[in-house]
Amino acid sequence: MKYCTAFLVSLLFCITALAAAPGAFDWPQWQGPDRNSTSKETGLLKEWPKDGPPLAWTAKNLGGGDSAPSIAAGRIYGMSNRGADEVVWAISESDGKPVWVTALRPATAQQFAQSQEGPSCTPTVDGDRLYVVGLTGEISCVQATDGKVVWHRSMMNDFGGRAPMWNFRESPLVDGDKVICTPGGDDAMVVALNKLTGKTIWKSKLPAAAAAPAPENAGGPGGPGRGPGGRGFGRGRGGPQAGAGYSSAIAIDFGGQRQYVQFTSKALIGVAATDGTFLWRYDKPANGMGINITTPLYHDGMIFASSAYGAGGGAVKLNKAADGSIQATELYFSRRMQNHHGGLVVVDGALFGAHGGNEGGNIACLDLKTGEQLWSQRDEGRVKKGSVALVDGRIYYREESGTVLLVEPSKAGYVERGRFNQPNRTRLPAWAHPVVANGKLYIRDQDALYCYDVKAK
Repeated sequence: MKYCTAFLVSLLFCITALAAAPGAFDWPQWQGPDRNSTSKETGLLKEWPKDGPPLAWTAKNLGGGDSAPSIAAGRIYGMSNRGADEVVWAISESDGKPVWVTALRPATAQQFAQSQEGPSCTPTVDGDRLYVVGLTGEISCVQATDGKVVWHRSMMNDFGGRAPMWNFRESPLVDGDKVICTPGGDDAMVVALNKLTGKTIWKSKLPAAAAAPAPENAGGPGGPGRGPGGRGFGRGRGGPQAGAGYSSAIAIDFGGQRQYVQFTSKALIGVAATDGTFLWRYDKPANGMGINITTPLYHDGMIFASSAYGAGGGAVKLNKAADGSIQATELYFSRRMQNHHGGLVVVDGALFGAHGGNEGGNIACLDLKTGEQLWSQRDEGRVKKGSVALVDGRIYYREESGTVLLVEPSKAGYVERGRFNQPNRTRLPAWAHPVVANGKLYIRDQDALYCYDVKAK
């Protein structure tokens, strides 16, 4: 009898473990499984019907915010402001019905109008836990099953971080046993926390020269220290108050060493994964106001970073010197890819993304190795500034106006394979990136999440 009982317990454990295991084509974190806005999923529609793919379901009453969803093990996770609270929530992947919601802290008011509706962090799912960063820099670990808070740290109170103008918008990186976040503090530009306990593993303090503002691109449009509409919140002479930008870190391996690459308010940097030691810095892609948002892209040994506000995009190649130090050598810098916050994807050596900032913009394509602009939609005016995801040989592109397009990547020119407009569009910018997982396309519009069936029949 005891052997039968043991067998049943073991069987139940296996079934539970399988139910919690992420699927092959889940989207468990910001910018997908590999943090490059790309999925290996296949079998999707290569061209959409006239009115777009069929709408499978709609989830409502999610709350405000630009948080793109993450999908893992049959559930969808996101962040919002609901009433007086900043929350993290889970809904069913099959029908969008609520599973749980957890209030983390009071909702944060901010000075400027943009993104006042709520947080932008995409939850990072790691097994039975998920990790989020709130607008005021609180890092929370919660149970994926029921939303119960496991631990909590504050980037401002614990690490001397200073919130950027639009608050913290980072999506945390989980790598091995570490959670990587960016307080931007004087002695804690980047930190590594134990993912199980939240205890500090290391703090990365940048050398004085690396922490200082870069002289290039200072001020941006409107003169030194002036942002959109002439507001004086830029770097100017004194430098921004926060060392953190709005970007999310990535992990790369180079020369037998793992490192974390992050786009701070001042520069693109690399730090050692083992202890946070500063490794290298590249300044040019950082704009003069510290509003660096787009996640860096690592491809074929190159690292590309880009921002708007008069800056541009640059590529570096890492080299190991005789003394073992790492140097970042610029391959090129181009002002023809000023990616504001829509992200970038690479297909067959070509870089695709939106070029333009607050003034607007358009989809464009660069040769990744040389920086040469292969084409741009600026003259035609057909496809405006937006965000990207690459799945099954197609770019899912969401304009800030809300229009969703299916684009066939081509070096020769723009090739469109479908478009549609979601129902009941809000009047707010469509800043949440498109997400594709397990044959479904997800479009977040503040309080609502739309799920479309994009599987080929």
